[in-house]
Amino acid sequence: MFHRLTATAAALALTAGTALAAQDTITLGMVLEPPNLDPTAGAAAAVDEVVYANIFEGLTRIGPDGAVRPALAESWDVSEDGKTYTFHLHTGVTFHDGTTFDAGDVKFSLDRARAEDSANAQKALFAGVDSVEVVDPATIAVTLKDPDGSFPFNMAWGDAVIVAPESAADLATKPIGTGPFRFVDWVQGDHVTIERNPDYWGKPVALSRATFRIIADPTAAFAAMMAGDVDAFPNFPAPETLAQFAADPRFKVIVGSTEGETILAMNNKKPPLDNVTVREAIAHAINRQEIIDGAMFGYGTAIGTHFAPHNPDYVDLTALSAYDPEKSKALLAEAGVNDLTLRLALPPPTYARRGGEIIAAQLAAVGIKTKITNLEWAQWLEQVFKGRDFDLTIVSHTEPMDINIYARPDYYFQYGKPEFVALMDKLAKTADPAGRSAILKQAQEMIAGDYVNAYLFQLAKTGVANAKIEGLWENSPNQSNDLTEVHWIE
Repeated sequence: MFHRLTATAAALALTAGTALAAQDTITLGMVLEPPNLDPTAGAAAAVDEVVYANIFEGLTRIGPDGAVRPALAESWDVSEDGKTYTFHLHTGVTFHDGTTFDAGDVKFSLDRARAEDSANAQKALFAGVDSVEVVDPATIAVTLKDPDGSFPFNMAWGDAVIVAPESAADLATKPIGTGPFRFVDWVQGDHVTIERNPDYWGKPVALSRATFRIIADPTAAFAAMMAGDVDAFPNFPAPETLAQFAADPRFKVIVGSTEGETILAMNNKKPPLDNVTVREAIAHAINRQEIIDGAMFGYGTAIGTHFAPHNPDYVDLTALSAYDPEKSKALLAEAGVNDLTLRLALPPPTYARRGGEIIAAQLAAVGIKTKITNLEWAQWLEQVFKGRDFDLTIVSHTEPMDINIYARPDYYFQYGKPEFVALMDKLAKTADPAGRSAILKQAQEMIAGDYVNAYLFQLAKTGVANAKIEGLWENSPNQSNDLTEVHWIE
């Protein structure tokens, strides 16, 4: 009897131990598959969703509140003239392949990002760097051409993570960073897996393993959550089912804000879209609320320019491009445009595919026909973003504080107005908060008045998770699924 009880107790203990152990792994759903796993050589948000703060780290990082925090740099000093930032690095840090991290890796990473042949999608972040000097293994001095108070923020982007010369060439498929997780495998079309880094220099993470499953179809995403095949879906693609999850005690619904300005982007160099009157006509043909209700089931905030409404410097310019189909028709007549057909390229996200159908109907109502092409994410990046081969497209720009993209004449919607470029140059040289605020407001008004794009809505962050999971971000001040504080509760 004694031995039987002991065996039973042992079996129960083993079962309990197994159950407890299982609660340090997580499976997350993602709509878009990353085209590669190198955040320093790709524009897709899905790259950062997997690797930012998990595999790779920068000198600084963005926290869940949007504030800049120390990362590989434990602190930094700024010279009196505001041009030189001296970063003091953590010591005892190693990359996942065992190589040592030091100031030489920082110099390599920054010089690589700003090089003439750089593949970095946000090369402009580094344009103001004049020189990078190794002071000693734990100290790096970055001298800028002009003072820039936002430099620590720029260094917190995924595009500015620190990589090693030994592994940089293969990061697209073998990401090696200094982060609390290390890469395990990537089965294309299915999942990416990462595991706890036992040699991490900082605070150990609670999760031993995380798997990112690629589930693009909203119906399949719903089924996977309900079946428990996925533990959390931080950016859930089926907002129409959120009420059902909210009513089920097994789940929690997490609704917050993002940096995602969702726009109907227009090719400003492609006739007749090179005519501001035609772009204005398109903007007035758009009923934002109908798109928010029809494509996003009410989740989203209408915007009239490329700026987040939760930012204190936001200007509400929605009235400038208010829904007015009669005005739209009159503007098209004024521009001498009739029988117009435009190509509308749609990437996979729900907001684009569902929103595109609604916008096509709205444009048809004012006499503009559209030819819709559904593109996979890699196709969209190649054809639209890199090739600029499109008329219209819908995309959510999830990078933080990214109005400066309008200063790039070769950016995919091809604006780059000299007066706007001058504004951004002035912004970079302005440290005074009031002065920066005034410039940002002027910038918002300029692109809205030029109807560069049709501004739709600020993407809401709608997530679903197992009710026992804590630590997922409510808001998305950047593009990451930062797992550093994620854990299960009993």
